[in-house]
Amino acid sequence: MKKLLLLTALTFTTLSALADEGMWMLTDLKKQNEVAMTELGLLIPAEQIYNPDGIALKDAVVHFGGGCTGEVISAEGLVLTNHHCGYGSIQQHSSVEHDYLTDGFWAMSREEELPCKGLTITYIDQIMDVTDYVNAQLKVDPDPNGTNYLSPKYLSTVATRFAAEQNIALTPGRKLELKAFYGGNRYYLFVKTTYSDIRMVGAPPSSIGKYGADTDNWMWPRHTGDFSLFRIYADKNGQPAGYSKDNVPLQVKKHLTISLAGYREGDFTFIMGFPGRNWRYMISDEVEERMQTTNFMRHHVRDARQKALMEQMLKDDAVRIHYASKYASSANYWKNAIGMNEGLVRLKVLDTKRAQQEALLARGREKGDDSYQKAFDQIRSIVQHRRPALYHQQAIQEALITGLDFMRIPSTAGLVAALKSKDKARIRAAADSLQTAADSYFASVPFPEVERIVGKKMLQTYMQYIPAEQRIGIFRIIDKRFKGNSDAFVDACFDYSIFGSKENFAKFIRKPSLYKISNDWMVLFKYSITDGLLQTAVAMMDANKNYDAAHKVWVKGMMDMKQEAGIPIYPDANSTLRLTYGKVLPYSPADGVEYGYYTTLKGAMEKEDPNNWEFVVPAKLKQLYQAKDYGRYAMPDGEMPICFIVNTDNTGGNSGSPVFNAKGELIGTGFDRNYEGLTGDIAFRPSSQRAACVDIRYTLFIIEKYAGASHIIKELTITEE
Repeated sequence: MKKLLLLTALTFTTLSALADEGMWMLTDLKKQNEVAMTELGLLIPAEQIYNPDGIALKDAVVHFGGGCTGEVISAEGLVLTNHHCGYGSIQQHSSVEHDYLTDGFWAMSREEELPCKGLTITYIDQIMDVTDYVNAQLKVDPDPNGTNYLSPKYLSTVATRFAAEQNIALTPGRKLELKAFYGGNRYYLFVKTTYSDIRMVGAPPSSIGKYGADTDNWMWPRHTGDFSLFRIYADKNGQPAGYSKDNVPLQVKKHLTISLAGYREGDFTFIMGFPGRNWRYMISDEVEERMQTTNFMRHHVRDARQKALMEQMLKDDAVRIHYASKYASSANYWKNAIGMNEGLVRLKVLDTKRAQQEALLARGREKGDDSYQKAFDQIRSIVQHRRPALYHQQAIQEALITGLDFMRIPSTAGLVAALKSKDKARIRAAADSLQTAADSYFASVPFPEVERIVGKKMLQTYMQYIPAEQRIGIFRIIDKRFKGNSDAFVDACFDYSIFGSKENFAKFIRKPSLYKISNDWMVLFKYSITDGLLQTAVAMMDANKNYDAAHKVWVKGMMDMKQEAGIPIYPDANSTLRLTYGKVLPYSPADGVEYGYYTTLKGAMEKEDPNNWEFVVPAKLKQLYQAKDYGRYAMPDGEMPICFIVNTDNTGGNSGSPVFNAKGELIGTGFDRNYEGLTGDIAFRPSSQRAACVDIRYTLFIIEKYAGASHIIKELTITEE
């Protein structure tokens, strides 16, 4: 009976569904997951997925840009990812004259492929469990009771030491990353190779790649072709190198085979990718804190900013292009925060968390071990003390940092120091340096009137949620000098600050003065924001003093309890390579409602609204639909598939992840989750959580039939069986 109660507390569902939950470490697949995966339908051995001594599917899965996933689909370094993952690069190359966001982009030759400044693609060469080594190093650490066990700086030195001892060669572009897992109870070392010459190959127009936009985001059913294509370039020896016209496409050691056979309800699938963050080991107090601080501010502050931005974006194409990527990024987690809070309440996640924590506390009492109770009490106390500071920090972060591009003004500290020295040569050099930084800043905010409008809305929003006596220091000036009128203060920033306009800066830099800097509205505002962040950080630092140690004990208890009950364990997501598996399945979001497991082009046509930019269908796509000109990409019934859903365990960072069938062939690209499953970052429920994926047949149809880029199709390895 005790074990039965324990299993109930630990899971949302029956044991038969447990296999669908988990962001599994590849190193554990053989021992921990292969049998369950085979029982669900996997047709290949685990060694073909991950093989530390050979080449496997893992070697075609890459970290795209640090925040998404991609998959290598040709021998010459062609990488498939999501349209929204490539969005920043597409926007980078777009202008009113060449609006690739609106029109799409297709390189019809290698010479037309566009270099993407700042974009990287990273391979994971090796994954090693180095827990014993790290623990041995920690025992001889000068501060064995400190927090080095979670310190990236400390772990980096340990990684370097380990690599030297094991003769791990670090060639150009090759890096080490040592990370703590399970709150510091286990450690893995990742040997990675990063390529920085990445070129854009293809992207559909936003009317395909972003079809449904904000309305459909996080929703099912979906009808979006959320994909884009890039290519990895290297030097002639295949080594990472900065952009050069002499670089060549990377000759990869592994690329994926694409299947056009499709899928049926109940088919086994698995996904590999780089999930960003989740928090499965939170106690109930932490879940409440997340709902009332981070999620609350993301919802309400971003809502205000996005409405102000969209109004301006719809008026001017140049404004739209400039803010497109920023808007999309903001809107993504705005809706996520709303859906997560709704789901946490609807699914009674707090009750589930309380049952889980009571099970662990009862286990401790039964064993005469009070360490879990002490850890639990400490975490509760910490959460209680830090909540006001966290709430204020999130308000500052969302409204005054993320929300205000004009607060990225350059630092004047160098010029201030030079002016105080009264050294003319030093002053001239500092002024020249600030001029360069200012040129870059003004280029990044080409629409000051939009910044002014958004700035006014953000200050009003901050004031709405933070009481007068708690606001950052600049508001004392606003109250005194501007009679509490924050709009007037923002106007003063743009009218009189040295960074308010290029003209203001040009006038200042001709004759810089300490007086002007020390009384500048924008400079004072930025200092005030920095001070506010510092004060909230100090308040939380004091409250959080013992959090890591308590969390480590708590997570270890949860791990042990699950293992005793025969339940496989996995660590929280932390942007490292993971595997998740499940099935192609429909779901029921509410009584009497059933959502199918795939969508077709017919549904996109049904959603069409030429008067709503989110649901415009390109004329050529309509022509192809009306002619049923789908080539070999149609389903057996003649319809054109677009998207499908699987009950795998995904989160942010899995965007762009390859979706494999039971034979390890590529059948789609993961791009989103469903609204009902947004609680998954904290608690997973297979009955309602789904990952939305672009059907690879739709991707290839758009490339060949819509874009006419058949040369790309010829690069690929495709099977129709």
